[in-house]
Amino acid sequence: MAVTEKNILNRLYFVAGCMFIFAIVVVVKLLNIQLVEGDKYRRLAEERTVRNFTIHPNRGNIYADDGSLLATSVPKYDIRFDAVTVSKKNFNKFLEPLSDSLSKKFGKPSSYYQNVFARARANKNRYLLVARNLGYNDYIEVKDFPLFKLGPYKGGLIVEQRTVREHPIGKIAERTVGYDRKDENGYFSRAGLEGAYGEYLRGKEGKRLKQKIAKNQWKPITDSNEIEPEDGFDIISTINVNIQDIAHHALLEQLQKYKADHGCAVVMEVGTGEIKAIANLGRNTYGNYYERRNYAVWESHEPGSTFKLMTMVAALEDRVIDTNYVIDTKNGILKFYGKTVEDSKWGGYGKITASKAFEVSSNTGVVGIIDKFYSKNPSRFVNRLYNMELNNTLDLPIIGEGVPKIPHPNDKKNWSGISLQWMAYGYGVSMTPLQTLTYYNAIANKGEMVRPRFVKAIKDWGLSSPNIEFKKQIINPSICSKETVAKVTKMMQNVIEKEHGTGHDLYSPHFSMAGKTGTAQKNYGGDKSKLNYISSFAGFFPVENPKYSCIVVIHEPDKSVGYYGADVAGPVFKKIAQKIYTDTPIYDEVDGLDIQNPDIEKKYEVYHATAKKYKTIMPNLSGMPLMDAISLLENMRVDVEVEGSGDVVSQSVTPGTKLQENQKVTIKAS
Repeated sequence: MAVTEKNILNRLYFVAGCMFIFAIVVVVKLLNIQLVEGDKYRRLAEERTVRNFTIHPNRGNIYADDGSLLATSVPKYDIRFDAVTVSKKNFNKFLEPLSDSLSKKFGKPSSYYQNVFARARANKNRYLLVARNLGYNDYIEVKDFPLFKLGPYKGGLIVEQRTVREHPIGKIAERTVGYDRKDENGYFSRAGLEGAYGEYLRGKEGKRLKQKIAKNQWKPITDSNEIEPEDGFDIISTINVNIQDIAHHALLEQLQKYKADHGCAVVMEVGTGEIKAIANLGRNTYGNYYERRNYAVWESHEPGSTFKLMTMVAALEDRVIDTNYVIDTKNGILKFYGKTVEDSKWGGYGKITASKAFEVSSNTGVVGIIDKFYSKNPSRFVNRLYNMELNNTLDLPIIGEGVPKIPHPNDKKNWSGISLQWMAYGYGVSMTPLQTLTYYNAIANKGEMVRPRFVKAIKDWGLSSPNIEFKKQIINPSICSKETVAKVTKMMQNVIEKEHGTGHDLYSPHFSMAGKTGTAQKNYGGDKSKLNYISSFAGFFPVENPKYSCIVVIHEPDKSVGYYGADVAGPVFKKIAQKIYTDTPIYDEVDGLDIQNPDIEKKYEVYHATAKKYKTIMPNLSGMPLMDAISLLENMRVDVEVEGSGDVVSQSVTPGTKLQENQKVTIKAS
């Protein structure tokens, strides 16, 4: 008996000891929470009830040189339905009229919507997708449908708004406009103007403190933001919509005709370097062409005979020849170290002048000149090319510029016994179309090489002048003498105007052009069945006082249809020049974006200052385009109702009135 009592006491002591230890642990934990981790848990509790929400700024627009929109941000809306929050009474009462309204709006039978909503109700679906990617006017209409008009709690309406980037002129220049995207891992992929100038377009995010009230609903604590968002700046590009349209369709037509793999066409303003058009089209697996890559900026390749211009300029500048220097084309075949240089004309051209060798694009003539005068000192020739900036990139703001390749005799890895001769007619070297065009543009510009320019200004419309204005940038004030410019210009003009010139089929008595054809072999090493061609044409117009330079490059045309540069790329060049002449006056003056109406500017400055300062003050919308007014009010987080279209004629809230969030404002337009 005594043993039993002793065992019971021991157990009681053990239990009491465990309870004592547990009490100590609890006390220690409480002290730790209070004194050590208190701030952490208080912060977590606060984050669950009070949170700073990000306010995304409006991304800036991208404009063409005449003010036409190339890219803009527009709101899109997804409509969803919470089938649980709606009462049985309201659901049964409004199911049929709601389905009828949706049927009338979107074209599906009313019975379809009734079945979808009934199934969602039975499955307790709280996130049913009803409509996607609605514009503002459609969203306003849908949210006023039966049941939905009761709001998020009684009507189960869920509205998700997001901003999407749209290109008002469609696919034209899409790759040049580009994109600036951030993936789920936080990595950016950037292309074109959107990527190059993203830091200006993005703006700065704002912050607003909100408190959780119920059912994951958050209410602003104060009327003002913790940090005000700053809208992105607008970009005024150099792209001319009319010329861009001409270049795009001329290139597309030729790509389709010759079943080519891809191509590009670029138009540059001679004196300023402004890119007026840049079309880049590649073929997909279905045979359709679209803006696949920015080939003009990215793709560095062997230029072929368009490089003969650089070769002739070098020889003329070094005064080893003149245009009337006679060279023997050796029956159209030359051999160097077991390699053959051939002319496209069987039997060659006999003895011809240097000028004619250029005009008929004689490989043996041009190579013969360079071999005769530079074979003992190839560095002299290559150094001349380097002095003309041909070995340097253009240092473009657009990401992904291809690197030019001009091998030097001192570079033993990339130089061989045949390099000099191959280089003379555009092989063993590599340049992008835009780099080649920049050189041709320098010849048109009397020797002054200017950097290609895609953007005129970065602007905040609330200011009277651009925040940043981009001026002409000179890469090299004189790549060669004026005398050499005049000589090669005449040779390029003869390419088109002389009966024997490779581009004589492009001649027009109505306007003058100067240029050079190019037909380069591609994949010429190895399997002959894979041999393809790069057809190109580069030049400028009008010859007397050049306004525009242009290059067209087309890769892998169907050999059974044709592949010579004069036949494939030349007609695109001519069509662009001809349409610019007929559709766009060469010497015109267009009212630019800086020409302002004083009355409108004054009104806008008053509004801009008010909106910038308060963000909650009702502006005067009178006379403003309806979509601009909608955009402004949406950014101020009010509920907008619209009547009519056109310009605003009246508004339900007096200008200068302080607005409340979700306040209803009705605007009428003419």
